[in-house]
Amino acid sequence: MASHVSKSMGFIGLGAMGMWMASHLAEKLPQSTKLYVFDIVPALVDGICLKYPDTIIQATSPKEVIDQSEILITMLPEGKHVKAVYLGENGVLTGDVEGKLLIDCSTIDTASFLEVKDALSKKTSTAHLYDAPVSGGVIGAKKGSISFFLGCAEEDTKDMDQITTILSLMGSKIIPCGGPSLGLAAKLSNNYLSGIIAIACSEAMDMGMRSGLDPRVLAKVYAAGTAQNTICDRFCPVPGVYPEAPSSHGYQDGFKVQLMKKDFSLALDMARRVGSNNVLGDAGLKTYEGASEDERCKDLDSRVVFRFLEGNENWENQSSAATSTVKE
Repeated sequence: MASHVSKSMGFIGLGAMGMWMASHLAEKLPQSTKLYVFDIVPALVDGICLKYPDTIIQATSPKEVIDQSEILITMLPEGKHVKAVYLGENGVLTGDVEGKLLIDCSTIDTASFLEVKDALSKKTSTAHLYDAPVSGGVIGAKKGSISFFLGCAEEDTKDMDQITTILSLMGSKIIPCGGPSLGLAAKLSNNYLSGIIAIACSEAMDMGMRSGLDPRVLAKVYAAGTAQNTICDRFCPVPGVYPEAPSSHGYQDGFKVQLMKKDFSLALDMARRVGSNNVLGDAGLKTYEGASEDERCKDLDSRVVFRFLEGNENWENQSSAATSTVKE
């Protein structure tokens, strides 16, 4: 492993997932490797620097990060942020990129990624940029179990060993998806399906609960039948069914509903561009747009669509009250 790790790395974007990803690097990289970090929120940088003072070094700009690093990882919210970090004033491409490996783990539109990649190619032929968006949410980032969808074919790059080594420190699966931007295409397809399932799971749970079923029983039924899905198994929209799910913690620390709206919209844009028919797309996007603007749901995990669709979050207390009444 150590033979594929450089003496210096950079990480830009310390959001809900990026913070955990950078933390895994700080904990698992060889002690001789330094990690330079940058985020537009100084408090996030200060916090991780205090936590890992022997490994992490604060940088003042994306340019400083790349100047000091042999490998760069970026994890940013939207395409405009990726373009600002790479192409903007004191951006990555204003620094020393010669011979360096750059990996963008953001989930953005393919056009923005290809614009940045093209700009890098015009500057130098010795640096390489790969798209490697992630799946698994904040829970997966915290556990180090996220999956990476890599925008290259396994046999097409000499960087594969090094990419695999680095990404394996932050996640559990690396899936080569083909050429540049195909990792993003895979991720948008994945999030479209994930978003649809979350709505369907919320609706199915709600109809079953209104019919008198315990949601824990419903979860067992889905897991045993053809409706089995990861959303219900590990990210159940109904509070109290899966203890580690964001729903069981007030829908905190998950994949924000605004980000799902963004990814869902990008997926539909991609679908229209390639001529795909998505009969559930408009209804799904309308749901996430509504939830994103609902003060009860804004800034919370995207599975808060259960709340937006008027599902019963208080079922546990009502069940306990009913049981007490029967005993009396």
